This record gives sequence, structure tokens and C-alpha cells, in this order.
Amino acid sequence: MELLAYGHDGPTTLVFPTSMGRFYEFEDHGMVNCLAPAIERGSLRLVCVDSVDAESWYHWTAHPYDRLQRHLQYEGYLLEEVLPLIRSWNPGAPDQRITTLGCSLGAFHAALLALRHPGAVNRMLAVSGKYDNSNFLDGFSDQTSYLTNPLAFVPGLFDESILQALRAMQIVIVTGSTDPHVEEARQLSSILWEKHVPNSLDIWDGWMHDWPYWQAMVTKHL
Repeated sequence: MELLAYGHDGPTTLVFPTSMGRFYEFEDHGMVNCLAPAIERGSLRLVCVDSVDAESWYHWTAHPYDRLQRHLQYEGYLLEEVLPLIRSWNPGAPDQRITTLGCSLGAFHAALLALRHPGAVNRMLAVSGKYDNSNFLDGFSDQTSYLTNPLAFVPGLFDESILQALRAMQIVIVTGSTDPHVEEARQLSSILWEKHVPNSLDIWDGWMHDWPYWQAMVTKHL
């Protein structure tokens, strides 16, 4: 899989594309240009990764079990290859913070990685996301489907070491008031607060589910 990096210094933001998007999507839609001042002054580095959505969540001819397994392979790639690569670029640097960021289905990926592996990243910025995987799985349910569904597994978290790691993260959830998944955003924020996990829920007035709005949202919060 391919990735693109922008900038050489500063905390890293790991960027996930939208549904079945590619690693160059952030640049094509003007997001890199919006963030150029921060990149150029060395206060931000972007790492934009590819997706395997067409082989996982959107692979409708595959059995749901196989869709889930393909996602777990993707997650393994992020944890075992991408994150270590990011850390290797500036070994010993005082600021090794990593933020996960995505818009639309990218927000689902950003949230899923951060919530499943809070020790691996420091911050999560999820924009116009959905947080329930059930409509990708044709009614299929098993332990893996549960553990890749934030609205299912987060309420069941009781391990204090995991909860403490989540509480140490900065979690920002942004969406529009008429976004099709706004209630999922509200649910996720509420569930986190019930677990005493601080988070910021920023709901903008209107639909807001497109690149011009995401540019403004990401610029505000990143």
C-alpha cells in the first residue's frame, strides 16, 4: 500500500481517506493546501494512507467474516508498519504525538484505531463520521464484528488500563446537525463521557458533509 507524507517536523496526523478513497485524496480536495501554513512552519506533519475499503467493508460479494478479517489485516499494517515508520523518522524527538484524522468513513477508521489502541496514538479527530459497522455486515455478528464497532465495544470497556489510556487522549468528534450519522456521533460522545473519558463534540449547523465544510472543521481543530 502507498502513502504520502507532507512536512518533516512537528506532531504527526495520520489521515484516512473517505469511503474507498486513496492516499492522495487529501491533496486533491484542497485539505493539504488549507493546512500548508502549519506544515511549512514545522508544527504539523501529515501522513495520508491508502484504504482497503473495497476489499473489506464494501466488498459485498465476500462473506462478512472475510470483510472483517481484511480490515484486521489493514489494522495490522497500520500498527506494525505505518506507526513504527512515523516514529522512526525523528527518533528521540521531544514531540512524537500522533493524531488520527478522517472525514466520513475516514472518521470511522480514525476512531476505530484510536479507540481500539489508545496507547498507540495520542489524539483522535473524527469528522462527519459513522461509528456503527452493522450496515456493512448483512446481519452477521461475531466477536470481531463487536470489537470493530465503537458503539458496541466502548460501552463494554471496564479495563482500567484501557480506560486510563483513553482518558489521556484528546478526542474530538465533529459533525453537522443534519448529517445522516449525527446521532451516532452524539451516542459515541455520550458513551465516552459515561466512561469518564473526556471528549469534545462539536456540532455545526447544517448538513456539512462535504470537502469545503471539512476544510473549515479540520482547520479549526487541527
